[in-house]
Amino acid sequence: MITFLIGIAILVGGYFTYGKFVEKVFGPDDRKTPALANPDGVDRVPMKHWKNMLIQLLNIAGIGPVIGVILGIKFGAIVFIILPLGNVLGGAVHDYFSGMISMRNNGYNVPALSRKFLGKGPAKIVMTLISIALILVGAVFTNTPAALVNTPIIAGSAVSPTLFWIAVGVIFAYYFASTFFPIDKIIGRIYPVFGALLILASVAILIGIAPQLNVLDNINLKDFGSNFTQHPAHQPIIPMLFVTIACGIISGFHSTQSPLVARTEVTEKTGRQTFYGMMIIEGLIGMIWAAGGMFIYHMQPDLITGASGVKVLSILVSTVIPFAPISVLVVIGVIILAVTSGDTSLRSLRLTIAELFGIDQKDPKKRLALTIPMFAICAVIIFWSNLNPEGFNILWNYFSWSNQLMAVCSLSVATVYLRSKKKNFWIALIPCMFMSFICFDYILWVSPENMKGAPLGSGLDYKTALVIALHDAAILGFLLCTRGKILSEMSHYDADHWDENLNKNKIPLAK
Repeated sequence: MITFLIGIAILVGGYFTYGKFVEKVFGPDDRKTPALANPDGVDRVPMKHWKNMLIQLLNIAGIGPVIGVILGIKFGAIVFIILPLGNVLGGAVHDYFSGMISMRNNGYNVPALSRKFLGKGPAKIVMTLISIALILVGAVFTNTPAALVNTPIIAGSAVSPTLFWIAVGVIFAYYFASTFFPIDKIIGRIYPVFGALLILASVAILIGIAPQLNVLDNINLKDFGSNFTQHPAHQPIIPMLFVTIACGIISGFHSTQSPLVARTEVTEKTGRQTFYGMMIIEGLIGMIWAAGGMFIYHMQPDLITGASGVKVLSILVSTVIPFAPISVLVVIGVIILAVTSGDTSLRSLRLTIAELFGIDQKDPKKRLALTIPMFAICAVIIFWSNLNPEGFNILWNYFSWSNQLMAVCSLSVATVYLRSKKKNFWIALIPCMFMSFICFDYILWVSPENMKGAPLGSGLDYKTALVIALHDAAILGFLLCTRGKILSEMSHYDADHWDENLNKNKIPLAK
């Protein structure tokens, strides 16, 4: 229990200390935000700050801080320390700069910002990676909430494949509406209700496990090395923990969500609360569900080896919340976590494509022309992943990896931005290099031979993969520092103002 409480203290203290430091480095001021400077009635729409915070929280808090940490706590009590430290030093920093740099540049997304800060060539790679990742997010965040609907807690005796596909259809229809219509017509109106359910779900689990907190494991100080070898399937913490617990520690998906809110904020000075603070809240949610997962694994040790995250979640809810109406609301809250991330993932993809190709999104016909092909591709992936017995496991593994690659892309932009402004770029560079190391190591090492149920990767032996990953991460760090220095020496370059000719390839740094 002590380790769990220390982790909570790290998260809360980190917001008031390191969060203020990060804010000071960026330097928010009184300039007009995109919602005030360039309102368009669709995406750049002024909204109240409390709504923006709820929208940001629901956008970023997908199933990662629930299902991810339930699976991730298998690594042991060390998770209660790694999660909050990674959140404060990496994830919240990532989310803050994703939102604030976007706000300074008319609310543009990471692929478009990559053309300004990284150059035209790297931006094409970023665009490809993020587009694939967002499609995978849409597919995963349709599958998982539909599976939760089709559980005894929600469906009762009506559990059946038919109910699953009905849920898929309803969720997909909602995704289409939230992607197509203006942000304040659907997302801005229903998210406060969803936010209340999210808070209820997490508070209910915390109250339910509170009497059992004393059973939670603590880290072993006498044999510290043993803290890193607790996983029942002997998965290595590097890289597997940082891929399994994507959202609680750091998540590249958040960099696609922060610009949505950056377009609706009316002042830069609320950025720390909206972006850094909501990631801290997500970390707290993750800690609660991790504690719940550890509690269930202690009660039923057989679950730790083979049960799915959805099954453990269902058992946890029904165990700690015996009152059926509340347990139903808790599961609905988790479903909402997934749905409110899946909807905005596809909205982000529409905006990303529109920005890079200069497609006006005020015209409903043009919005529809972008939305339909995206949903067609996503639908094909959903059907394939459910018709193939191993399809969803493969989909989840590649989704997790691509999610962390998005974090590398966003932190690369933040590093170059800060370096070009001659500010403290190390606060972005260090987490960027670490996550690039994790991503490189994962794809170099992972394979069905090296880890049961893993997707295809290079399949190198563990030590070789580590060495190559370290080497490649160091090279990336060097290139980013060099790029930032070059931009800082360009007298005409202004990192804080979007060049309207960027999409026409007329500025020197995009060539």
